[in-house]
Amino acid sequence: MKRFVRVALALASVSTVAPAIAPTVAYAQVNAGEQKPDASVPFTMTQVATFNLPWRIAFLPDGRLLITEKVGPLWLVTQAGVKTPVANVPAVLAQGQGGMLGVYLSPNYAKDHHVYLTYSEPGDPSGSSLALAMATLSITDGAASLDDLRVIWRDGARGRGGQFGAAVAFSPDKKFLFLSVGDRQRMTPAQDPNSPLGKILRLTLDGKPAPGNPQAGTTGSATLDIINPPRDTELAKTAAVVHSYTFPGPNLTPSETWASGFRTPYGLAFAPDGRLWEVEHGPRGGDELNLVEVGKNYGWPFVSYAVNYNRVPIPSPDTRADLVKPVIYWTPVIAPGNLTFYTGKMFSQWNGSALIGGLASRTVNRITFDGKGGAATAERWDVGHQIRDIAVAPDGALWMIENTTTGGLFRVTPK
Repeated sequence: MKRFVRVALALASVSTVAPAIAPTVAYAQVNAGEQKPDASVPFTMTQVATFNLPWRIAFLPDGRLLITEKVGPLWLVTQAGVKTPVANVPAVLAQGQGGMLGVYLSPNYAKDHHVYLTYSEPGDPSGSSLALAMATLSITDGAASLDDLRVIWRDGARGRGGQFGAAVAFSPDKKFLFLSVGDRQRMTPAQDPNSPLGKILRLTLDGKPAPGNPQAGTTGSATLDIINPPRDTELAKTAAVVHSYTFPGPNLTPSETWASGFRTPYGLAFAPDGRLWEVEHGPRGGDELNLVEVGKNYGWPFVSYAVNYNRVPIPSPDTRADLVKPVIYWTPVIAPGNLTFYTGKMFSQWNGSALIGGLASRTVNRITFDGKGGAATAERWDVGHQIRDIAVAPDGALWMIENTTTGGLFRVTPK
């Protein structure tokens, strides 16, 4: 049953860490959900290969691609579309929203040849945990493999539920790894200080809690009134059953946590100016673009510019000054697949802007930034495909993958 939550949260001795950049300026929130697609598309999409539910792209320095399929495989792919299976991938639970998810190159790949994978690791007979693994990529003539693979972080939640998040971004100084962890469709853990679910984590490159995180060594507890709406849609508009629940405390709070209150954080990326941005799915409405800042709470499931799936309203973010509002939101949704900042020569007019693929809207959306923490929508192009990921090749071309069982891999160049 979907649950709506109100909370009173108490944290003792919570230290703060000053962000590396200036605090954001307050902006009016923008609903981009009603934006109409542009009349024409300024690029050509050329399909070069087909995959079964492809999820993420990572470019090697020589221009070849690593591509995950949610059903399990990892592929090494040439720009001509020749596919080589990568051996020694870990087992995944490819079920519902889970499976083989992200693939990311180490920021020091030229020296260490490390790659990172995020995936749903099988647990009990019907469940899984989000896992982050690191391995060395070995490539020989006609073969590729992951060597010395080891899991360096697990969410520990196990059990059922999707909304894994599973996006990785490396800090500009190449010292830290940021990992987005979804709420696993359980809602309340996003506000539990003792749970990693619904959080953005800051880790060392080997998966340990990064020094200087805001909750390291603190204690906390949380008391919540959980409103369980009746299953009947009409009754749910007027009736609810309230149960009080207290998360265990005082316990040591997770020292990995950087920010909290996220639902389905599928996109995570640093802008050229060093700011960290995140995109996530809302329920019935309320997809969000958020500027992620240390120690902040982004509100899920307390608030959203949306309603629950059973149509029970959720309080607006405008009612909670203590929670961070999204910079841009989408109602109706676009269902963002990922977030990519463009830097290159082929589309030089887009340098510094971000591209978001829309799964539900079948669009590519360009976002511009003012360098002060504000963002605005630019073009929205109808491409006729559920775009799961967009990546920038070394030559500046864009590459996109399609979220279907016969999903295309497209090279995208200017018209």
